[in-house]
Amino acid sequence: MGLKLQEIETLIKLAIPDAEIKIQDLAGDENHYSATIKSKIFVGKSKIEQHKIVYKALGEKMGNELHALALNTMEK
Repeated sequence: MGLKLQEIETLIKLAIPDAEIKIQDLAGDENHYSATIKSKIFVGKSKIEQHKIVYKALGEKMGNELHALALNTMEK
């Protein structure tokens, strides 16, 4: 069972309220997504730190209900 696009967006928004989020379902299977996320929270952080923030927002869903997420994070 996959994770719906709206659920991913909601989880990220809960952790990063100012986030501008664009998500694509890459395979149409609710398991493989690409996300572009812009936020002020990313200012001064490395790409690895930025991605960790997003993965933390997704919690246990990442790797379980959500198999793959290609991330593109950037400062707002």
